[in-house]
Order: sequence, then C-alpha cells, then structure tokens
Amino acid sequence: MPVKIRLQRHGKKGKPYYWIVAADARAKRDGKYLEKLGAYNPNTNPATIELNVDGAVQWLQNGAQPTDTARAILSYKGAMLKNHLAGGVSKGALTEEQAEAKFDAWLQEKAGKVQSKEASLSEAQAKAKADALAAEKAVNEARIAAAAPVVEEVAEEAEASNEEE
Repeated sequence: MPVKIRLQRHGKKGKPYYWIVAADARAKRDGKYLEKLGAYNPNTNPATIELNVDGAVQWLQNGAQPTDTARAILSYKGAMLKNHLAGGVSKGALTEEQAEAKFDAWLQEKAGKVQSKEASLSEAQAKAKADALAAEKAVNEARIAAAAPVVEEVAEEAEASNEEE
C-alpha cells in the first residue's frame, strides 16, 4: 500500500486550514487517512504549523512519500533533517547523541529566525499604525483649518443680524 504524507483541507471557503496526514495514495484528498501528524494554518502571519516530528519521521522511515507542499512543511519543522540524521545513525556515520546535538542546534537557530521575523512583522505593523495615525491627524488639522474661516463668517453674520434687530 503506497502511503503519502499530504495535506487534507478543512476550514471554510477562503479560509483554508489543513491537517497533515499520512494517507493511502489512492484515498480521496479529504477522505480516509491512516494517521494525523499535525495541522497547518496559512491564514496567520507567519503561518502556524503544529507537527508531530517523531511520527512524521517514523512514516518517512517506513517509506511514506511526502507531497511537494508537505515536504516543504516537514523540512521547515525539521522532520526531513531528523530523518536524514536517523539514516546516518543507522549506517554508523553518527552516534545517537551527535545526531540529537545537531538537531537541537538546528532547532535553536530556526527558533531565532522565526522570532526575528515575528519581531520585524510587529515593528512594521506598529510603524504602519503610527503612520496612519499621523496621516489622520494631518487630515483633521486641515479640515479644522478649512472650517475656521467659515465659522468666523457665520459668527460675523450672526452679530450683524443681532445689531440690525
């Protein structure tokens, strides 16, 4: 039975949410699956990915083939690297401790990159909000300046009508 690691679509129209599953290649896209490995939400920035890395590595070692998108997600979360390191351990090129140390170092580096991206996104969002506030203040000041002569004319007309009475 050929097994694929692929995405199974959930969510509503225009708001996709995916499960990462191991499924028979002959099953429908949203049909029966063998095991749910995680979830992927592309609606957030950066995209939210929850993945059972050990389960994904187990399926990869048993011969499951990931689809292109699933391969990118597995690579992003480190499952492909962990599978590669496990292959090195089984061939005797690495010890289990060395492989675990390499994987942990990679995870630390990846976490730093994700945090820096989140920080830059929040800074950009704060800057855009400040720019919008400044533009709104400028528009309001211009509106007040344009309305000031009209208010003075109305006041003068009111005084003139009071004097006539």
